[in-house]
Amino acid sequence: MKLESIELFAGAGGLAMGFSSQNVDHRAVVEWNTHACATLRNNKLRSVAPMSHWPDVTEGDVRQFMYSGHQGLDLVTGGPPCQPFSMGGKHGGFLDERDMFPQAIRAVREVRPRAFVFENVRGLMRAAFDNYFNYILLQLEYPSLQPKAKEEWLEHLLRLEKHKANGAKSEYRVKAQLVNAANFGVPQKRMRVFFVGFREDLGLDWVFPAETHSHDALLLSQWGNGEYWERHRVAAKHRPAKPEGLERKLAALADADFAAMALPWETVRDAISDLPDPEKHPGREQVQAHRFQPGARSYAGHTGSPLDEPAKALKAGDHGVPGGENMLRRHDGSVRYFTVRESARIQTFPDSFIFEGSWSETMRQLGNAVPVKLAAVVANRVCEQLRQT
Repeated sequence: MKLESIELFAGAGGLAMGFSSQNVDHRAVVEWNTHACATLRNNKLRSVAPMSHWPDVTEGDVRQFMYSGHQGLDLVTGGPPCQPFSMGGKHGGFLDERDMFPQAIRAVREVRPRAFVFENVRGLMRAAFDNYFNYILLQLEYPSLQPKAKEEWLEHLLRLEKHKANGAKSEYRVKAQLVNAANFGVPQKRMRVFFVGFREDLGLDWVFPAETHSHDALLLSQWGNGEYWERHRVAAKHRPAKPEGLERKLAALADADFAAMALPWETVRDAISDLPDPEKHPGREQVQAHRFQPGARSYAGHTGSPLDEPAKALKAGDHGVPGGENMLRRHDGSVRYFTVRESARIQTFPDSFIFEGSWSETMRQLGNAVPVKLAAVVANRVCEQLRQT
């Protein structure tokens, strides 16, 4: 059964691709950044799965997008710009004009979709944003109760709280869930918040999919039975030092047969080991977008991602590419930037996917993206529930 959606704030298309993989057709894909739009158009023209049936991207400000003709659609999805709530940004939050949650809520109000999925950074759950976080949840629950002209958001929040306290029936059943992408098979420790809502008349209660991968299972694979090192053919002398104090934990995990309950976290090595080392062969690009980028350096708080763990969360940064989050750290302490192709692997984009723009612009797209594999996990559960109604 085909479902239909509108994808807002599409970026490089990670979330939209995850939903497309679950037999969802996008009626509209909206994005304002010219380079990201070029990326989407180019991959659609090249029929990169699952983008071949996408509409042409709508390039422009989502605040100008009109939803007439889309009422009652199955889904509205997207990742409202996260910079206002980023742990590494300016922490502007609701005072930041880049906050696009009001536009996500407008889409829900005007489309009245059967369900919606929005993704954002975990910084949104900082204690400093508690009131605004609750404000987002209540607006998604009661999208029809709009702010009045010149009404401050705190006044609107109080009105929403009173509306709910007085027993008003919810318009949407809304859940917010903080997840680590690594726990779902993404080779990256990427903490993100998902807002999932189902229209009240559907009678559906959302439960986030169960985690499939774990750090403990990785420890067992590396330091319990050694399967990880043998699979990658890493000789004992080339392995990192075994973490101290691990024996008791490994024994407890082995007794619990934890490996049977979860798969090991995917590591950077798992993601990129079949790619040639770009630093050893500069100028000989054997894989598309796998070119060595000089200039990486390690400094306090920015030490790169260890080879045998999931990567740190790739980040876009306010001005160019931040060093530590987008670097590989070898066992000897040396570092280099991840290539575009390695970063795409870490974000679980297919190798056939090509990014448009300069290196820094491409890395910005990747740093802002939703991992395709994580998007597919969420999409699978949402679509499965929608198809039951």
